[in-house]
Amino acid sequence: MIRFERVTKYFGEKKVLENVDFAVAPGETFVIVGFSGAGKSVTLKHMIRLLTPDYGKVYVGGEVISQASGRELQKLRERFGVLFQGAALLEWMSVGENVGLPLREKTNMSEHDIRRRVNERLEQVNLSHVYDLSPSELSGGMRKRVGLARALVMNPDIILYDEPTSGLDPVTSRSIDQLIERMRNELKVTNVVVTHDLFSALAIGTRIAMIHNGRILEISTPSEFIRSQNEIVKNFLDSQYITKRGKWEAQINETQEN
Repeated sequence: MIRFERVTKYFGEKKVLENVDFAVAPGETFVIVGFSGAGKSVTLKHMIRLLTPDYGKVYVGGEVISQASGRELQKLRERFGVLFQGAALLEWMSVGENVGLPLREKTNMSEHDIRRRVNERLEQVNLSHVYDLSPSELSGGMRKRVGLARALVMNPDIILYDEPTSGLDPVTSRSIDQLIERMRNELKVTNVVVTHDLFSALAIGTRIAMIHNGRILEISTPSEFIRSQNEIVKNFLDSQYITKRGKWEAQINETQEN
């Protein structure tokens, strides 16, 4: 579905990606994790050619999107829906207008059909009642779900998520995780998720890739990832108390007993 072949990228003299190789299979949720500045979002941007590698190639299906241009590039990008980190809603438009914007810009659908499609997508993300509200009237979690509805409105087969749980409380974050998983199961889309939230990564990922200083350290299933012997991966897990949880709980229990 998506394949990186020895992708290397420089920003000036700084190497931000180095010989990145991986493949995302159709229908999976491929999660990219790493510390801040590791190259996660840069990797995501290469998938839709918002960035172009200095060396290497990026494939979507059998096409080299990293070399595509014009109508070919436009057609490849139509396979993607994107949920941006801040949802990227236009504040001067209603929710319905935000979700329907890609249909108005890229299709010849009638207003009646656009409204019907928008309502369908809002219902899928459990927001059928917010069509006429403005983005300022929504909570952070609701804004993310509206952004997802817009990402889905053109019926893409690949959804890219850039930090989908960033800025959300734990309960809302888990509801976004459930929604991502439900979209994969119901719509059979392929998900690529960039996140620093390991709880989310372990909950929704079919495979997890950790990137560090622009290089892929490990790609594995969640159950394999949590048992990694790579010291950098272990430190990353420990930083969110994934593998320290037993010690943390023991300390709490000891305090309570005393």
